[in-house]
Amino acid sequence: MKNGHSKVTVGKVVQYLVLILVFILLVGPFVWELSLSFKGKGDNVYAVPPYIIPKTPTWDNYISVFRQVPVFRYMLNTVIVAILSIGGNVIFSTMAGYALGRLKWRGRNLLFTIFMGTMVIPVEGVVISQFLIVRSVGLQNTLLAVALPGMVGAVNILLMTNAFKGIPDELEEAAEVDGANLWQRFYRICVPQVKGTMTVVGIFAFVGAWNDFLWPLIVISDESNYTLTLGMNRLKGMFISDPRLIAAGALVSLIPILVFFACFQRYFFRGLEQGGIKE
Repeated sequence: MKNGHSKVTVGKVVQYLVLILVFILLVGPFVWELSLSFKGKGDNVYAVPPYIIPKTPTWDNYISVFRQVPVFRYMLNTVIVAILSIGGNVIFSTMAGYALGRLKWRGRNLLFTIFMGTMVIPVEGVVISQFLIVRSVGLQNTLLAVALPGMVGAVNILLMTNAFKGIPDELEEAAEVDGANLWQRFYRICVPQVKGTMTVVGIFAFVGAWNDFLWPLIVISDESNYTLTLGMNRLKGMFISDPRLIAAGALVSLIPILVFFACFQRYFFRGLEQGGIKE
């Protein structure tokens, strides 16, 4: 009994140690950024060992961010891109997921494999092709060009496909017996069953669009079309940069994501429970 009890105790200690380590790795950088953003001129940001609680806390770093860059202009541009990305992913991923998860047609498995294959291709491997396509259709330096490559994602198609596969066949069969056509079965029978997963897709699309930096940097040259992450890069000077200011700018960019997730977190977890990521 004692040996068994000691094994359980050691196991729990190991679990808690792993959890603490993961917590430090995930939350630690955010806590450090938060601390750095409130440190004043009297704080040594390069102190060894570093300290978390500022000695001269101040809001001046956040005020300087709004003075140096047009935050609300960049935020509006990012909101437009995010709305386009959310709308595209929810609509196109839902339709593709229904076609791959519910319909039977020749070449379905091959196309699904191709979709999944794109998940392992790094963004850097296709960014040049994307830029050439966008430039060839005259969309360069527009917000539509920023949103276009992210308006449908392979991961979101996978989520929707698995969500539709989890719907009992009897629901569609009963609707078909009652005379419902394909679009009626899709819109009235199947879509209401996967609304939670659609919310998950929308959240993923929003976070991806809001955090994107590389693609806007490549496709946007007019400063008036900068997204928030791209605009915040202006806080870093060519010869000198203030880490306090950069930390404040990073947190300003992060706040909308936190607010968005806080508003939709219950739908997010509900969507995961519906089986959107089940095998």
